[in-house]
Amino acid sequence: MIEEMLKYNKAFVESKAYEEFVTSKYPDKKIAIVTCMDTRLTALLPAALGIKNGDVKIIKNAGGTITNPFDSTVRSLLVAIYELGVNEIMIIGHTGCGVQGMDSQEMLNLMRKRGIDEEHISLMKHCGINLDEWLHGFEDTEAAVHETVDLVKNHPLVPKDIIVKGYIMDSTTGELTRL
Repeated sequence: MIEEMLKYNKAFVESKAYEEFVTSKYPDKKIAIVTCMDTRLTALLPAALGIKNGDVKIIKNAGGTITNPFDSTVRSLLVAIYELGVNEIMIIGHTGCGVQGMDSQEMLNLMRKRGIDEEHISLMKHCGINLDEWLHGFEDTEAAVHETVDLVKNHPLVPKDIIVKGYIMDSTTGELTRL
């Protein structure tokens, strides 16, 4: 599959199809969106919000939530704020998220089935990584979005003038509900 994508990429560049996407690194709308990596949102979210290439910074991860105040998502938000001029942040969860109800023990069992040695799993634990907490999903999407909004709003490195709001997107229709 990767080879097919690379073949397409070569034709894309050769035909200069990229020209319609040329923009700067600075988001025109000065907004950053934290959302889920769910494949249903890849085209739906920009279409439902009327955004195009260059409008916003989109930061995606599993669940569209922030579980640690010093993880890469927060780092990305700080770069967006201080280096790229973002002054508003949208946290967008969605219906039917795969992280909702995710079980850490089930994932660890899947890792073992795929050949991850117990020694490596134990090493993580000995390094202070609580795998049950780190790999656990959330039970309630709305509560998870509220927690992430609260974390960003109250983060010691996020300026108080940054607007942070939370939403749930319907994964089928794209309808946003503000929390």
